[in-house]
Amino acid sequence: MASGKKGVVGVIGLGIMGGSFAQNLIAAGWRVIGYDLAPARRRALAKLDAEIATDPAAVARKAKIIITSLPKPAALAETAIAIAKSGVAPRVVVEMSTFTIEDKAKAQAVLRKAGHVLLDCPVSGTGAQAKTKDLVVYASGGSAEIKKLKPLFAGFTRAVHDVGEFGNGSRMKYVANLLVAIHNVASAEAMVLGMKAGLPPQLIFDLIKTGAGNSRVFELRAPMMVKNNYRDVTMKISVWQKDMDVIGGYARKIKVPTPMFDASNAIYEKALKNGYGAEDTAAVCAVLEAMAGVKRGKGRAKRR
Repeated sequence: MASGKKGVVGVIGLGIMGGSFAQNLIAAGWRVIGYDLAPARRRALAKLDAEIATDPAAVARKAKIIITSLPKPAALAETAIAIAKSGVAPRVVVEMSTFTIEDKAKAQAVLRKAGHVLLDCPVSGTGAQAKTKDLVVYASGGSAEIKKLKPLFAGFTRAVHDVGEFGNGSRMKYVANLLVAIHNVASAEAMVLGMKAGLPPQLIFDLIKTGAGNSRVFELRAPMMVKNNYRDVTMKISVWQKDMDVIGGYARKIKVPTPMFDASNAIYEKALKNGYGAEDTAAVCAVLEAMAGVKRGKGRAKRR
């Protein structure tokens, strides 16, 4: 087991993001206590010299700082209740998922009643970026705690920003993910335009990357579009739709028009209906190719 020279941290939720958090923290010298419902994820982390807990309460008993990276609000609610009922001394729970502020506030209330602190700290970045610590944390809900946690954040991210009151982290994440949603579909749209025009996919990528049309999302997702392979997932379309629903709902709540976001959402929904739910969000390119009648060939795109 890792020595944990820098301290002990619990990680609940060992999926694409949480698993990378845990792996990087171990590499940075932290002792990680991990938990996930999926046996395969628990086994994978155990191989990296982490301790695997039997449930969220067991994590709380061994770690004063707990990171949660969960797929659904119900999982956060269940985890908050389990920690609250564990009877341990006050813990700091760093919630890094993308949920509604209302769902996070409910978990905060449950934990606060038991003497614990919940921070709202979503991250900006994909699964691929998580592997290389290329993530930005939008931290909110407790400046004193956030300041103390900076050495921890440094173990698995490249930057952390204290954005103020609880919920501001999520608000900032909605803004960032709105752009990601649009940039991803825009990248696919541009790739399909070029391929339908007869340009080789690799050439399109190489030249856009060096010009004014480039973006971080294009750099991350266009290589998958070039290869026409979306199985090395950084964000599943099925999971992404949860984020899209959260962002869209929040925008409607505060009465902000989102025409470009709404247009991109239609493409993600089409990708989900066409069976791409388990593949990366870059698979919207395949959807647009089919709509444009593009048939891949060797070197040059072919028209049908």
